[in-house]
Amino acid sequence: MSAMTSMSLPALSGGVLIASANRALRQQVLDQLNGRCRPVQQALGGADALAQLEKGDWQVLFLDRRLPDLDAEELIAIIERRFPGTEVILLDSDRAQSADEGKSFARGRNPAAHALHPQPPHQLTHAVADDPLPGMIGTSAAMRRVYRLVRLLAPRTTTVLIAGPTGTGKELVARALHALSPRAAKPLVVVNCAAIPEALLESELFGYTRGAFTGAVQSQLGRIPAAHGGTLLLDEVSELPLGMQAKLLRFLEQKEIQRLGTAEPTRVDVRVLAASNVDLASRAGRGEFRQDLYYRLAAFPIELPPLAERRDDIVPLAEHFLASMARAMAVPPAKLSPDAIRMLLSHPWRGNVRELQHVMERAFILAENNDMVEAEHLYFSDPHRLVRINLPREL
Repeated sequence: MSAMTSMSLPALSGGVLIASANRALRQQVLDQLNGRCRPVQQALGGADALAQLEKGDWQVLFLDRRLPDLDAEELIAIIERRFPGTEVILLDSDRAQSADEGKSFARGRNPAAHALHPQPPHQLTHAVADDPLPGMIGTSAAMRRVYRLVRLLAPRTTTVLIAGPTGTGKELVARALHALSPRAAKPLVVVNCAAIPEALLESELFGYTRGAFTGAVQSQLGRIPAAHGGTLLLDEVSELPLGMQAKLLRFLEQKEIQRLGTAEPTRVDVRVLAASNVDLASRAGRGEFRQDLYYRLAAFPIELPPLAERRDDIVPLAEHFLASMARAMAVPPAKLSPDAIRMLLSHPWRGNVRELQHVMERAFILAENNDMVEAEHLYFSDPHRLVRINLPREL
């Protein structure tokens, strides 16, 4: 192994973390450090590095820009938000063109604003971290970022807030987080916070014993204990009344619930996910949602982009919906005509993917099992008006 390009490091008083799947590269960094700092820890990838950051206080992270599981730039963005006291120095595992090609993200009193360039280049095998998630379609840059974050978070117990407009697939993301997690064999319990009357929320979430109140003729387990060992999704969490928010916060902090009619708390092992189609941070700022609960739920936020911001995915999604309907009817899938594609791409899609699904369902019906969906088969609607576009005269 050839020697690493020399570099000048400042005094390192804190811990150092080295993240790379390449053992030779990690060893080169250790050789350069030459015992000047303690402790030194090694991580084999981005997810491993994040786990180490969560456990300890690290002054510097030497990060291989070629990670086997995550995009380095995405990981740096996470670190900047969650660990602002940690300086990140990118390592280039390919031969550097020049000494200033490296990038340093320096935060702290003694920034080590350098890049390390080992020679010769090392080839790393990359796992595909941004393939579409189970049940999801789309390869736009915005969605690939979502896929990477979900795969990063799936093995963990971190509470995740999934935000995005109605119809963007928040529940699909939650199901993927559960399906890819070690909890996949346990229940995924979905609670629509807007659909349960306020008077019933506490008993629905925490459960109750027989005789706890008038009409409680038998005990009920409750949605939270029903998810024990698995995952709980609080959909439309912004609709929780303030009183229930306080009780939910206690559960998140203590990992305990108290069923109505009992005096003893019960320990529950549940990974909590929340979904919201409104700006929960703004609501918390206006006092309409508890700030302490918001920070608990938003330990790691994932924001889903509206369909209008991922137009590369519109046609693949439309074709997917047509193919699914064709399979259900046992007929060959229809294709989209060029005019139909142009119309789909020009539509604002205020209802996002759900609206597209409904438009394609109507188009499939109007096409009457023809092998081509034309522009005249596309039938759009919005909350204020119904728009008919070149419907066939016979209809």
